[in-house]
Amino acid sequence: MKPPKQPVSVLVVIHTPDLQILLIERADRPGYWQSVTGSREGDEALIDTARREVAEETGIVAANLCDWQQQNVYEIYPQWRHRYAPGVTHNTEHVFSLALPAPQPVRLAEGEHLAWQWLPWQQAAALVFSPSNAEAIFDLAKRTGLA
Repeated sequence: MKPPKQPVSVLVVIHTPDLQILLIERADRPGYWQSVTGSREGDEALIDTARREVAEETGIVAANLCDWQQQNVYEIYPQWRHRYAPGVTHNTEHVFSLALPAPQPVRLAEGEHLAWQWLPWQQAAALVFSPSNAEAIFDLAKRTGLA
């Protein structure tokens, strides 16, 4: 049996200079699109969690991650609480971004995601199911002067 997930995670918004955003569709919830996310394992540094999750979920080597030094605390969706220790209801998410020169194909984690797509930031923000993911995409557009 797997140990419970830590209620500490990363969100990595992968984008191009003109803010095409990479989204991946969850296998356990078809129709739920998101940026790369994942929980910290052991005592790894958050930047290492972000690099690992990007590699696992997309096959991309995340050499130039940007740590936003931003945290979001949110209630864990009920359908995913069984993955955490009993009584854990909230997660602290740390936001990162990864700029790539252009959209590129990705290698999805088998069993974890069904599909991927690159979308303009406005469409990506409207499609993601997580409010903190949408907020991060909007914040990225503001940071780059495109919003």
